[in-house]
Formats: sequence, C-alpha cells, structure tokens
Amino acid sequence: MMDDDIVAVSPATTYRILRLNNLISNWNYKSSGSKKKGFDQPLKAHEHWHTDISYINYHGTFLFLIGVLDGFSRLVVHHELRTNMQEYDVEVVLQKALEKYPNENPRVITDNGSQFISNDFKRFLRASNLEHVRTSVNHPQSNGKIEAWHKTIKNECIRKQSFLNLGDARSIVEDYVYQYNFERLHSGIGYITPFDKISGKANEIFKERDRKLEDARKRRKDKAKTNK
Repeated sequence: MMDDDIVAVSPATTYRILRLNNLISNWNYKSSGSKKKGFDQPLKAHEHWHTDISYINYHGTFLFLIGVLDGFSRLVVHHELRTNMQEYDVEVVLQKALEKYPNENPRVITDNGSQFISNDFKRFLRASNLEHVRTSVNHPQSNGKIEAWHKTIKNECIRKQSFLNLGDARSIVEDYVYQYNFERLHSGIGYITPFDKISGKANEIFKERDRKLEDARKRRKDKAKTNK
C-alpha cells in the first residue's frame, strides 16, 4: 500500500500489528542435529537456479509441478504441470528455462531425487555446460527456496481450487505463477515482486519507501505541534 500511496507504515509497525492478530505464520525447518555443508548465497540474478518436483493431487491420481526458480530474485523462471516426473520431464522444463535466458549459465541446485542423480540428467547438464549441486536434506541454504514456493502455491492456489481437467489445472497454475512473479510482494526479498528484483528495481523502490516514511513522520510531528 505504501507503493500505491495509500498508507505509509514502517515494516516494524506492520509486523507488530500482524503478530498481535496472529497473522504471521512461522516456517518450521526441522534439523537433524548434524552440521550441514552449504554454499554462498547468490549476489545477482541467474547465479543459482533451484529445481524440484512437487506432487499435486488430481482426480485420484497425481500431476507433477516441475519448476525452475532463480535463487536471487525468487522469480519462477519456468514451470510446467506434467503427467510424468521422469528425468526427461525435468530436462524439458530446464531446457525451456534456458531458452528464455540463452546467455545465462546458472548453477543448477537440486535435491538427491532419482531424476537428478540419473546418468541421463548428468549427460544433459554436461551438454548444456551447467554446474550441478546436490543439496543436503533440510539444510536451510539448500533447496528451501523452491520448497517454500511449492508450499506457497499449494496454500494460496492449488488447495483452493477444484480442477475440471488438465487444461484447467494448467491454466489456473499459470495465472498464479504470473501473479507470483509480477504482482505478489515477496517477504524474502523485502516485499517487492520477483520481477522487480530481477529487473534491478529493488534499490529504487526501497529508497522511495524510505522517502515516503520520512514524509509521513514529518507530517505526524507537524500535526502534533499544531494540536498542542
């Protein structure tokens, strides 16, 4: 609402109000107790692409949501709702993501699912000149970003829908991904959209928010002086 000039409220005040009204949910990452080996977080777009597969209940069976998410911006680079989850299906989704950004050479981050450790997938990565990192289970610096996206899309979209058919399911998911990338404010990147982040608008947005907050504080002080 600050960006739309509706109200200017600091993040601390917003958090406190939401917390008091039980509108803040906590992420529960369980730790195995052993120390895991992580990696440095990306400093720019397309350094890390996370990919994973999520099961979607569909008419007594499953569809498979396969996505590629940029670790810096949280942008969903490409996704598909597919009827199979073989290494071929993952390769198709990853190839289409690469076609959208043909000049990028990201590090591909996955878990240790059978699709990602197969020889076919290894050959695909070598042919595409892509580095592959397989992560430790439940490590917060591993594949948690795309796991969080899967949880979000299920809570905000998939579990609220009743898909008529495969085409309907794909259309609904497509609409949500557009909203997620271009309209929904993401808490993990400072409450801007992934598109704003990947397009380099973050600093400009944050500076404008700071200016609006400072203006609001000044108006409150001036009003308090007037009312004395």
